[in-house]
Amino acid sequence: MSVQFPPSAAPRSAYPVDVLPAPIRSRLLELAAGGDPVSAYVYDGEVAAARARELRAALPAWAAVYYAVKANSYPGIVEALAPHVDGFEVASVAELELALYAGQCGGHPPASRGSGPGPVPDSGPVSAPGPVPVVAAGPAKSVPVLTALVRAGVEAINVESSLELHRISRIAVAEGVTARVALRVNPAAIPIGGSLLMGGGASQFGVAEPDVPEVLRVARTLPGLDLVGFHIHAASGNLDATAHAAYLRWCVEWSRRTAEENGVELRHVDIGGGIGVAFEGETPFDVVRFGELAAEIEPPVGVKVVLEPGRFVVADCGWYAAEVTDVKTSYGKVYAVLRGGINHFQLPTSWDIVHNVAVLPVEEWDESCPRPAAENTRVTVVGELCTPEDTLLRDVHIDRVRAGDLVVFPYAGSYGWEFAVHSFLGHPVAERHLL
Repeated sequence: MSVQFPPSAAPRSAYPVDVLPAPIRSRLLELAAGGDPVSAYVYDGEVAAARARELRAALPAWAAVYYAVKANSYPGIVEALAPHVDGFEVASVAELELALYAGQCGGHPPASRGSGPGPVPDSGPVSAPGPVPVVAAGPAKSVPVLTALVRAGVEAINVESSLELHRISRIAVAEGVTARVALRVNPAAIPIGGSLLMGGGASQFGVAEPDVPEVLRVARTLPGLDLVGFHIHAASGNLDATAHAAYLRWCVEWSRRTAEENGVELRHVDIGGGIGVAFEGETPFDVVRFGELAAEIEPPVGVKVVLEPGRFVVADCGWYAAEVTDVKTSYGKVYAVLRGGINHFQLPTSWDIVHNVAVLPVEEWDESCPRPAAENTRVTVVGELCTPEDTLLRDVHIDRVRAGDLVVFPYAGSYGWEFAVHSFLGHPVAERHLL
């Protein structure tokens, strides 16, 4: 089995330190002065809120922006986003509770203050009268998860199979309520590209398009269900605004046609997320153009179209920083070894991208020890784990890096802390801080 490394960064150079906003630099230097080795995320909630406002302002009134909590579930970030999105997309009871607190407590989930991780207290799901602005997804929703969703009265449970319909029906009848459901569909063909396709072929996600009529028939026979529409989350990482608007149009037209053919009263179309984030050398998604093209689409009267952005909203609101514990040379190759790695920030090893860094100099140093350094050379950035897979960046040109400096990864606000392998080797989990 070969080790999967991120692509080589050559001939790129590391970012200049001033790519890091001044408040971020200041906060990180405060952490470095604390005496403990630094390995932490710093988030700026206003950056996430501004991104959400940008997308919301560009879209027509019939479109709704539901933040996908999985991208960054830090309570302070969810709190910052709550006033600027139309709702939340969740995939677990923990995410459901966080979304409900954010929505029902004036955008202030508990335990989101301070610099620690601040988990939401385990007080059970919160009930609410009528549909709450939460949609739920996931290919293997358990009975406890489904029960929590039904009790909370969420706006739509995106159903993955006929069995899931039966389970929701049984739970809803036992609770004496009606559960709103949308059928997740795996279309036979997808008119869109992206870095991660989740439809258009065999997949664990959704109901294959040829099976949709039969599953809809089952849904109509079950008590306790209100079938409101469809969920088609077929791709992620799309940077082409024109193509994404065409995908939105296709989802609406497919849903309208399928609803008419199968006797469904269409009120809800969920197109998932899919908006990409531009890394170095890529062209950012054109939000304004996307909004202009979306405005030309005319969904059926009374139909809400839900978008579930996650990465797009929060990627640039976070920075991951780790102290350089050592700088060493092995057979002519220079390594900066971090207090951290894929146990804290696995994203660079999971996508075929160069996730570049800036080096933040830290002047404090114990003069009783030598301070290894590398200057004007190519450096490979690795972590603290006992595996060669713990490689975050390869062959990037760095002017100077020393033991004790901080290596900082911008664009770490999405799928960072949440996506890491925290328990491997048992090192301390990365801290999280909110400006």
